[in-house]
Amino acid sequence: MSDEQYDPRAVQDKWQARWAELDPFRADDNDGERERRYALDMFPYPSGDLHMGHAEAFAIGDVTARYWFQRGHNVLHPIGWDSFGLPAENAAIKRDAHPAEWTYANIDTQAGSFQRYAPSFDWSRRLHTSDPEYYKWTQWLFLRFYERGLAYRKGGQVNWCPKDQTVLANEQVVGGHCERCGTLVEKRVLTQWYFRITEYADRLLDDMEQLEGAWPERVLLMQRNWIGRSTGADVNFVIEGRDEPVTVYTTRPDTLYGATFMVVAADAPLAEEIVAPEQRAAFEAYRDEVSRESEIERLSTEREKTGVFLGRHAINPVTGERVPVWASDYVLAEYGHGAIMAVPAHDQRDLDFALKFGLPVRVVVDTGEGDPAETGVATAGDGRIVNSGPIDGLPKAEAIRRITEILEERGTGRAAVNFRLRDWLVSRQRFWGCPIPIIHCDACGEVPVPDDQLPVRLPDDLRGADLAPKGTSPLAAAEDWVNVECPKCGGAARRDSDTMDTFVDSSWYYFRYCSPDYENGPFDVEQVRRWMPVDQYTGGVEHAILHLLYSRFFTKVLYDMGMVDFTEPFKRLLNQGQVILNGKAMSKSLGNMVDLGEQIDEFGVDVVRLAMLFSGPPEDDIDWADVSPQGMGKFLGRVHRIAAEVASEPGADLAAGDTALRRVTHRTVDEVTTLVEAHRFNVAIARLMELVTATRRVIDSGAGAADPAVREAAETLAVILSLFAPYTAEETWALLGHQAPVNRAGWPAADPSLLVEESVTCVVQVAGKVRDRLEVPPAIDPGELERLALASGKVRDALGGAEVAKVIVRAPKIVNIVPRR
Repeated sequence: MSDEQYDPRAVQDKWQARWAELDPFRADDNDGERERRYALDMFPYPSGDLHMGHAEAFAIGDVTARYWFQRGHNVLHPIGWDSFGLPAENAAIKRDAHPAEWTYANIDTQAGSFQRYAPSFDWSRRLHTSDPEYYKWTQWLFLRFYERGLAYRKGGQVNWCPKDQTVLANEQVVGGHCERCGTLVEKRVLTQWYFRITEYADRLLDDMEQLEGAWPERVLLMQRNWIGRSTGADVNFVIEGRDEPVTVYTTRPDTLYGATFMVVAADAPLAEEIVAPEQRAAFEAYRDEVSRESEIERLSTEREKTGVFLGRHAINPVTGERVPVWASDYVLAEYGHGAIMAVPAHDQRDLDFALKFGLPVRVVVDTGEGDPAETGVATAGDGRIVNSGPIDGLPKAEAIRRITEILEERGTGRAAVNFRLRDWLVSRQRFWGCPIPIIHCDACGEVPVPDDQLPVRLPDDLRGADLAPKGTSPLAAAEDWVNVECPKCGGAARRDSDTMDTFVDSSWYYFRYCSPDYENGPFDVEQVRRWMPVDQYTGGVEHAILHLLYSRFFTKVLYDMGMVDFTEPFKRLLNQGQVILNGKAMSKSLGNMVDLGEQIDEFGVDVVRLAMLFSGPPEDDIDWADVSPQGMGKFLGRVHRIAAEVASEPGADLAAGDTALRRVTHRTVDEVTTLVEAHRFNVAIARLMELVTATRRVIDSGAGAADPAVREAAETLAVILSLFAPYTAEETWALLGHQAPVNRAGWPAADPSLLVEESVTCVVQVAGKVRDRLEVPPAIDPGELERLALASGKVRDALGGAEVAKVIVRAPKIVNIVPRR
């Protein structure tokens, strides 16, 4: 049978049916003997069928799971769907249907495609976050957060997406636009539900020490930057006409003597409160103008500074000077306390503002640079403190410490820590999400739904136009659903009509996989202790902040509740790159989509999987235009042909086999083991290709296919290939006379005695040109190798009597002789 005659597509139906009978990937909750491993993939959203990104991500995660199966571990590798969300709701509006119809139809389609693609999932643990059996426990967790003061409702400015007609968390605003649909985000004042993630800010930062070296450094950096912990001081400024002082946070209290004005965020309640009557009209016009700007525009250092004087002055707490208070767009209401002390000599944005409006510029840090008032460039570096009374001459760190002491002594300030992180806004004004289990009663206020009344189910009779976004949740108009009795007093009350952000659903799903049918809580605590933390999590880096940060937060809350005994959910994280085409991300609008189903129909699952994995390291992007599925098909044909030609029986005396081939086989096992554990799957596949070539060479000469070493090589190929191309591996395993499934064959062990090379080939160069090759011991002494090289007749001929200027020895592989010119 030639390589070209093997068709990877032909064996798929055969083995898919057989695996369904064998159920070879079911995790065993009761097996206390084998070491447990938890391989987790970021679960998919059911929007259409699987695409090329799924093909890459799930192939990568599957290699690790299959490797652990071969190592004899008890492996949990589950699958489920993140099935609430806007795409389903928007599709339902278009189709005049209920979102569940579109959602579950897509789940069935994707499930069929997954089964064809052959990841090693335990299908018995399948879950969907839109099932009432799942979201009952999302609601239960919400209520536990509420009891602990971690879920609360407040009014204030929020991010509003005018297209999706819903609020967004800060993390869902990218560059001033909606992370999902790209629409420019607006600011609105609304009352919403939040999770108090800021209470865990320090722990979210400090616990990253557990993840160093196990998570990609860029993900850890992104989370650190998003949490944004800084140390400094809270400084109290008295504003004339206001009883309570205004607290300003600064990381540089040592520059307080250079604070010559204050700036309040134009959209902060403080600005509205303190503006003088004669300035109100100008302020309100300016505030309306600012409300149309994105956050990115406001923070840009390139745009001209704008602002309006509020007609008030504040008192600098260390100088006693009256400093004017302005409103501007370059300060955000969410930062610190919504107000800053402006030190124009040492902050560029403050300096730009001061120069625009003719405000004083006072140097208080001598950096040796020019006067900012003259150069227009703020001096932001460290230097000697000047013009600052009792802290003159002190270095930065000492000046910060001393001025903070002075503030505390006077009762006008204190040391403080600030975070960029803001509490997580979790309520959404859409239908297809988990209902918030709170009832609003005029007499009792907020009343939690009793646990025995969970789940609060979504109504089944809303569809199509009923779901169209109206600025409030469609559930608010569902009178039969929203009007209820108060559980506390029995009076008339209304359900909370918002639903939860879908990131709440995905913040705990990996716990549920450990006991998906458990009815006495969100998960069986003992099973979670047995299976978790997750040993490896595989998914896209686009979730570096949102999903991963929220999951870490949930885990820490559950730890505090005594439900888990660890504080980080995922031991190791593997991010895959994107699948692109001709250098561009695949997109329907660009017309450059590659359909996964069509690729599988044309080449077969194994070829697509192998092509994905061979194209580069997992974290790199794959340009499908550069991938060669045809080459992978030929390689699989060569593997199949070797198995078909093996003429020795199982259990043949391997010691009688070709020693050189056995050395290649055992080196392959040794190297591939290391490569798979390091996630260098492309190099591991290259080593298999080298083994195929070496095996083919033996088959075509000497003892041929009857050599026991050929069987050993073929069996090794089948077992290792099961990680990457499971259908072909199973077919070749059967050809070799073994019973399915190959994934339980056991990982081959490398014989140490066969890893020791008896000799290696040393290349000898003269003036950079190869002149001889010497067979030498691997551990040869560099001096001895130099002597042998210089004694070579071919080397002496090449030197032609010339004197040797230098000999470079890289034992045992190379000697380079440089003649004197």
